[in-house]
Amino acid sequence: MDSIRETDSSYSENVSLINVSNNGGTSLPSSSSSPTSSRYENQKRRDWNTFGQYLKNHRPPLSLSRCSGAHVLEFLRYLDQFGKTKVHTPICPFYGHPNPPAPCPCPLRQAWGSLDALIGRLRAAFEENGGKPEVNPFGARAVRLYLREVRDLQSKARGISYEKKKRKRPPAQQIPTLPLPPPPPTGAS
Repeated sequence: MDSIRETDSSYSENVSLINVSNNGGTSLPSSSSSPTSSRYENQKRRDWNTFGQYLKNHRPPLSLSRCSGAHVLEFLRYLDQFGKTKVHTPICPFYGHPNPPAPCPCPLRQAWGSLDALIGRLRAAFEENGGKPEVNPFGARAVRLYLREVRDLQSKARGISYEKKKRKRPPAQQIPTLPLPPPPPTGAS
């Protein structure tokens, strides 16, 4: 059917994605995971299965080969209803405050970091399951722009900026410098 392997699993196994954060608290029965799989690999498999289930439940049902960045955005918006991060609206009196002093009616959404990590895992899973990088819907420009928009919106709503993590470089070790040996003579012998 498709050149990309589509997963077939029950919806109940995939509900763990609904809370997108990778807390490691939920796990599938041990029969479906190998003992050497890392927490990341297990989460990636659950995310992939959940996305496959989402496509299957989509009306009309959607095959992975026909999935586009627009469908990925639809999936991310669907996940927002299960979010746990309060995102203040511009009309909220607590807009821009990192620690609001009282409750407010602003919506709960998925945190940007969780969505970013989810897309990274799904992007890797797509290619591991036979998808070509150049047609990967999780790497679509629209998805990257959406993630940037969510990051900026949540940053402003909380009054906290997301700074790009700077790479830590190992401290330079003091290596004693030795004088270079003189060049070999260039004469006839």
